[in-house]
Amino acid sequence: MKLIRSIFLIFIIAFFSCNHTETNKNVSEVSISNTFLERVEPINWWVGFKDTSLQLLVKEENISNATPTISYTGVTINKVNKAKSPNYLFIDLNIDKSTIAGKFDIVFSFKNGTKKTHTYELKSREKSANDYVGFNSSDAIYLITPDRFANADESNDVNKNMNETVIDRTHDYKRHGGDIKGVTSKIDYISKLGFTAVWPTPVLENNMYQGSYHGYAITDYYKVDPRFGNLSDYKKLADKLREKGMKLIMDQVANHCGLEHWWMKDLPFSDWVNHQKNYEENIDNWNYKANINSNHRRTTNQDLYASESDRKGNNEGWFVAEMPDLNQRNPFMANYIIQNSIWWIETLGLGGIRQDTYPYPDKDFMSNWAGAIMNEYPNFSIVGEEWSYNPLLVGYWQKGAKNKDGYESNLKSTMDFPMQKAIVNGINEEESWDKGLVKLYEGLANDFYYANPKDIMVFLDNHDKSRLFTEVKEDVVNAKMALGYMLMLPRIPQVYYGTEILMNDTAKPGDHGLIRTDFPGGFKDDTINAFTGLGLSDDQKTMQSFVSKVLNYRKNSAAIHDGKTIHFAPFMNTYFLFRVKNDETVVHIINKNDKPITIDLKRYKEVGLGGKTLKNVISGEEFLWNEAIELNQKGSVILTTKF
Repeated sequence: MKLIRSIFLIFIIAFFSCNHTETNKNVSEVSISNTFLERVEPINWWVGFKDTSLQLLVKEENISNATPTISYTGVTINKVNKAKSPNYLFIDLNIDKSTIAGKFDIVFSFKNGTKKTHTYELKSREKSANDYVGFNSSDAIYLITPDRFANADESNDVNKNMNETVIDRTHDYKRHGGDIKGVTSKIDYISKLGFTAVWPTPVLENNMYQGSYHGYAITDYYKVDPRFGNLSDYKKLADKLREKGMKLIMDQVANHCGLEHWWMKDLPFSDWVNHQKNYEENIDNWNYKANINSNHRRTTNQDLYASESDRKGNNEGWFVAEMPDLNQRNPFMANYIIQNSIWWIETLGLGGIRQDTYPYPDKDFMSNWAGAIMNEYPNFSIVGEEWSYNPLLVGYWQKGAKNKDGYESNLKSTMDFPMQKAIVNGINEEESWDKGLVKLYEGLANDFYYANPKDIMVFLDNHDKSRLFTEVKEDVVNAKMALGYMLMLPRIPQVYYGTEILMNDTAKPGDHGLIRTDFPGGFKDDTINAFTGLGLSDDQKTMQSFVSKVLNYRKNSAAIHDGKTIHFAPFMNTYFLFRVKNDETVVHIINKNDKPITIDLKRYKEVGLGGKTLKNVISGEEFLWNEAIELNQKGSVILTTKF
C-alpha cells in the first residue's frame, strides 16, 4: 500500500510539475506573470536605471478598495494613487540602485479580509545603457508596412477573436496578411541592398473594426497584434537584425490610441483622453464626430501670436474620430507613455524610435518624453514626424534649436519634408533662374538654420506620401537622379519598400491603400518576385541594381557619413555636389541635358581634384579629373576617389 501511495505521489508531483512548466512557458512568451489581476503595467521592469522610480498601473475590479504591500529588499511603495474609476490603482515604487533582479509578490489586501497576489519581476538589463546606439548619418533605413511586405505565416492571417477578421488582397484597405516573420525572412534581401536599419510601421495590437492593417490605432501598448505574430517573433526580428549588424527602429504613437483600446471601456480619470466628456456623453452614438477633431494647425506650436483656442484645437483635438487623443498633461498618462517607450527599448534592444505625429501632443510632455529616454540612453536616437514643408517648423523640434520661445525638444532627429518637396519639384521642373535644380541647391542651403543637419532624416516617399516613381512622372532617370542625390546628402536617408523596384501609386496618386501596396514576391502564388528578380522588368532590375550599388558604397563612405559638404550653384542644367573627408571625395552630378554636354571643371577647382583619378560608383569606369567632363546623357553620375 505504501508503494502504491508513493507511486501515486510521484505521479501527482510529476503531473503538476509538467503543468507548471508549461504555464511558465506561456507566461514567459508574453512576459506576463499575472494570473490573478486583469492588468499590471508595465508588465515587468529592470534594475539599474538612473531614474529609480516606477509607476504601476493596476487594473482590476474594485482594486481601489485594496491596500498593496511589497516585501522585497530595495523596493518600496512611495505612494498609492486612486483613480476616479474604482477599478484602477497607480502605485509609485522606488527601486533602489542596489536592488537585485528577481520576482516578488504584490499583495492586495481588501477591507473584507480577502487578498489578491500578483507576482512582479525585475529583470537584469542585457546590456549597458551606453550600448544602445541609435541610428545616425552612417545608416540607411528601409521603411516597411508589414501587412503589405511578406506573409511568412498564413496561420495568423485570420484571428476570430479580433474585431476585423477579413483578409482581402484585392482591397486596398483590408488586411493582406503580411507579418513580422515575413520581414524577418527577408532581412538578407534588405541587407544585400545596403540598408543598415529597418523601420516597420507599428505592429502592436490594433483591434479595430476596419482599417487595422496600418498599425496606428493601437488598442494595447504592451501586446503585439496576433495577426502580425507575437512578442517572440518581434524579438527574433530584432535579434536577426543585430546578427547582421543592423538596427530595429520602432514606430511609436504617443498622440493617440485606437477607439477600441481596452481602457476606453473604463477610463481611469475624467481627463485620460482629450474631449473625454464629449466622448462619454455620446459613446452610444459616436458617429457624429462633432467638435472633437484636431484643426491640424501645427504652426500653433511655434506661433508667437496663436490664439489659445487654436493651440488647443491642434494639441487636444482627436486626429480622427477613431483615434482618441491622449491627454499627456495627466501625469499618470505621461508616466505610462514614457515607461512604455523604455519598456520596448529594453525588451527589443531597439536601435531607435520613430514618433508619429510629433507636433500634435502636448509639446512640453514631448520634451519630457524625449528627455527621459535620452537621459537613460545617451547614444540613442529618436526621430519625430513634423509633416511641414517649412524648414523653420521642422528645425524648431530638433535638439539645440535656438527657439525664440526657449523651447528645448530633446529630440535628436526630425523628418525632412522640406527637402523631399525640394528634390521632387527640382527634378520635375524645367530649368530656369528660379526653377529646377536651384530648388535642390536652395533647399540644401537651408541647413544654416538646423541645429544638426546630419541628424535629420531625409526621404523621398513613405507610407503617407505618393511614391517617388509616381511623383517624378514615372521617369526612371528622374527617379535615379532624385534618389542618388538624396543618398549623398549630409542626412540620415530613409527609403520606402518598393522604391528600389519603381513601385507606384499612379492609378490613384496619394491613395494610402495603394501607396502601401503588396511587395511582389512576398505572398503565396505571386507571379512576380522582386526578392529573386523573377518577372521584373529591365527598368526595375536596373533601379534595384542602382540602389544596391549606391547604398553599399555609402555604407563604408566616411565622406558621406561625416564629411564636409560643398555644392555649386546649378550651371548649364547641371548641379555638382561634393562630400569630402580626408583622402575620400565623393562627387554627385545631376545632368538634366537631353543632349551631350561638356562642362569645364576649372569651375570646381577649390575642391582640389585636379589630376586625380575617380571611379564611377555605378559603372566602375575610371575618370581623370582634369580640364573638362563630358556628360553624354541625362542622369545621375556618382564619382569617388576611393577605390
